[in-house]
Amino acid sequence: MTKHNSFKIFGTDGVRGHANNYPMLPEVALALGKAIGKLFNKRVGKARVVIGKDTRLSCYIFENALIAGLCSMGVDTLMVGPLPTPGVAFITRAYRADAGIVISASHNPYYDNGIKIFDAQGFKLPDDWEDEMEKIIANNDFQDSLPKDSDIGKNTKIIDADGRYIEFVKSTFPRRMSLENLSIVLDCANGAGYKVAPLVFRELDAKVYTYGVHPNGLNINQGCGSMHPESVQKAVLENRADVGISLDGDADRIIMVDEKAQIVDGDVLLAICARDMHKKGMLKNNRVVGTVMSNLGFIKGLEDLGIEFIKSPVGDRYVIQDMLKHDAVLGGEQSGHLIFLDHNTTGDGIVAALQVLRIMIETDSKLSDLSSFFKRYPQTLVNVKISSKPPLETLSNIQESIKRVENELGSSGRVLVRYSGTEDICRVMVEGTKQTQVEHSANAIADVVREEIGKR
Repeated sequence: MTKHNSFKIFGTDGVRGHANNYPMLPEVALALGKAIGKLFNKRVGKARVVIGKDTRLSCYIFENALIAGLCSMGVDTLMVGPLPTPGVAFITRAYRADAGIVISASHNPYYDNGIKIFDAQGFKLPDDWEDEMEKIIANNDFQDSLPKDSDIGKNTKIIDADGRYIEFVKSTFPRRMSLENLSIVLDCANGAGYKVAPLVFRELDAKVYTYGVHPNGLNINQGCGSMHPESVQKAVLENRADVGISLDGDADRIIMVDEKAQIVDGDVLLAICARDMHKKGMLKNNRVVGTVMSNLGFIKGLEDLGIEFIKSPVGDRYVIQDMLKHDAVLGGEQSGHLIFLDHNTTGDGIVAALQVLRIMIETDSKLSDLSSFFKRYPQTLVNVKISSKPPLETLSNIQESIKRVENELGSSGRVLVRYSGTEDICRVMVEGTKQTQVEHSANAIADVVREEIGKR
């Protein structure tokens, strides 16, 4: 047997990488399916696992490999096809399955893919479970858990998953309220929400202009969706729409656009929802969980309302962990992951959009009006493609450039330099009171990062 030592396939958000390259190989997915089967069968007896995916061409590879691995270990699989990540979490609970798996690389290009695993409640698995699966795979430790010939698992196609998820999402919107007076530009990023998202808004009587609803396996997130909201900005003006909604490839994050074609990111949306829930006494413990990337203006705005801000590491799984730890029901990221634990166990772009639209209707306000109370600090983010990820604290030139900028900003700004957990990118964020200063400072640090570890 191969000894388990530094074998690693999981990152900060499941397994992710370039499809057909390690770790996103069909043989790794097969072994992962077997490891999941062994782990869950040991804990619950004969397990059932839901498997969903987005619209990437490579999803077929990993879907079949995972099903083969799971069934070989005696696990029954429930295949739902393309469905948003939060939809898979919901279906996992609705079918009382023991786990759910999503095949998606979220906002990444089509050539990347990933595998995320939920527990029976729809929460992402903790690190120690991932460590145990890695150990099982590294040691090829399956033989003692193989089922009898008659107990091999079977795969079933779930044909009503879309409809069940649509009804669930609509249930988070007031029954006596309608979107009939709103016109919406909706961009589904040619991703997992391309079928269900338009139906949700149309069934609630909105006038919907759809974009990014013709996936071909290669165009997911390509010039569209939450990573490219400029297409929705243009469409809002062209159609004189009330609001624009941009989802990402697996529809767990959202960026909105107001009627003036101004971008409304996750921080602003979170602030709008926090203020509304606070006024109604629905914000449990008056706490909101954000991240180290959350805008200082957002944090100050919450504090002015008497709302406590909990700072989490970047990544929706860490936001959710801190929400559970601090007994909070609302949390999110600037990138557009918004988690309403009263409704779902992970970020849900469609649910988040409905909460904002509800507030617009209840307050008879435009999105630009709701956004106006939030005074954003100028912030610049520069993404640097890198060739390696050595510990940043060991890179003296980068540390010196960070300290130099921090001294220039003083107490009125901040610097954050961190590696992406899912891509070969170093993110340089600078925040302060003057836009020109933060842009210059962020680019100066980014230049040093390129020199030290940039991709040649």
